[in-house]
Amino acid sequence: MHLSMNFEPVHIIGAGLAGSEAAWQVAQAGVPVILHEMRPEKLTDAHHTGNCAELVCSNSFRSDDHEHNAVGVLHQEMRQAGGLIISAADRCQVPAGSALAVDRDEFSAAITETLRSHPLITIAHGEVSTWPPSDWSSVIIATGPLTSELLAKEILQRTGEDALSFFDAIAPIVYSDSIDMDVAWRQSRYDKPGPSGDTDAYINCPMDEATYRAFVEALNEGPKTEFKEWEGTPYFEGCLPIEVMAQRGEETLRFGPLKPVGLTDPHNPQVKPYAIVQLRQDNKLGTLWNIVGFQTKLKHGAQTDIFRMIPGLQNARFARLGGIHRNTFLNSPRLLDEQLRLKAETRLRFAGQITGVEGYVESAAMGLVAGRLAAAERLGIPAAPPPSTTAHGALISHITGGHLTSGSGSFQPMNVNFGLFPELDKPVARPPGKRLRGAERARLRKRALSQRALEAFDEWAAASVSQLEPASS
Repeated sequence: MHLSMNFEPVHIIGAGLAGSEAAWQVAQAGVPVILHEMRPEKLTDAHHTGNCAELVCSNSFRSDDHEHNAVGVLHQEMRQAGGLIISAADRCQVPAGSALAVDRDEFSAAITETLRSHPLITIAHGEVSTWPPSDWSSVIIATGPLTSELLAKEILQRTGEDALSFFDAIAPIVYSDSIDMDVAWRQSRYDKPGPSGDTDAYINCPMDEATYRAFVEALNEGPKTEFKEWEGTPYFEGCLPIEVMAQRGEETLRFGPLKPVGLTDPHNPQVKPYAIVQLRQDNKLGTLWNIVGFQTKLKHGAQTDIFRMIPGLQNARFARLGGIHRNTFLNSPRLLDEQLRLKAETRLRFAGQITGVEGYVESAAMGLVAGRLAAAERLGIPAAPPPSTTAHGALISHITGGHLTSGSGSFQPMNVNFGLFPELDKPVARPPGKRLRGAERARLRKRALSQRALEAFDEWAAASVSQLEPASS
């Protein structure tokens, strides 16, 4: 890495996952960064600290399986590029079966310390409430789903587009010593081992049919928070409040977060539970557990009453109750080019959830790409985004226009998934003398897509590393 203050700094607005990753990538290329963060001077409805990359919803980065899961592929690509977020997640992980989950406080503290100690990164606290001044010749806006109202209005005015919005909900967290383990038990679904080899990463609370139906009725009847000016804003399908799912049908939850498959109650192994509520470890000490899939807009008093109907949580004490906030994102296919630049003003890039990706990992990935592209531009080096055969490239293709081929007619947020990847040039080869069933064929196809993605991303990352000469992390 060439430590140089001869370049004008890249200004990055927002020190969430995307902004923190972008700052790291730019600075590692030898280009100075000014990272603007309004917290702790001005907090949001969801944040509680002034730390960088504070996690406000789940503590999970989802599947870490890089052979058969698109999220796992994205994890691995970020590792290949020396990503800050994935490196910190690996260091701060807590048991979560085959998922990668972190101790959220340790994670954000590690990110903050790493950025503060970098000689080319300056963290400037205070809200950027106006359009970036013209003398900021390179800017990455990574303000995320909780973009301040003043800056959001500026963005809307400058882009001339109506931003789309949806609700994003937060799951409650329970103290572990208040969970009744005479009722609940530890087990991962299908006993699938996680990165540390654990097969008991989740706490499971069983429901019989009568308890389940009473629970669903309580969810439907419980008082909900009203949003007034937010009414009419659609929910993101990947993060639906628990009561919204319940309203879609009495059995909906049993085929969603409360599905009872792959688990056996050791307290009563002869009886299959009608539904199962799972909790996932939220900190390294194992003292905090979040209720998986229980994002909610129920009022706080109703939450404690209704969630204590769950067997094993009848005496639960809550470290945090659920909440809900509005998420805002750009009409990126119309506004951004493949370099994540604003077409109407190319000194500005956008990164993270505001671009229309959904999820922690996806947000950080867009920060990684935006940071590398901004650094290359500052250094006068030609650089292209990752190819669409990679997980990073597939996301960029989606948010810069790839969705249009689906005929959906409107742009919506998207998690990374294999449906965004271009098809393989050749069909999956059948092993000699073996007939492939549908599930096995799909598994081999995912493995082939993953292998192709990682090889292509490795070439892209190696080329940009060779050009930008970043330091090792």
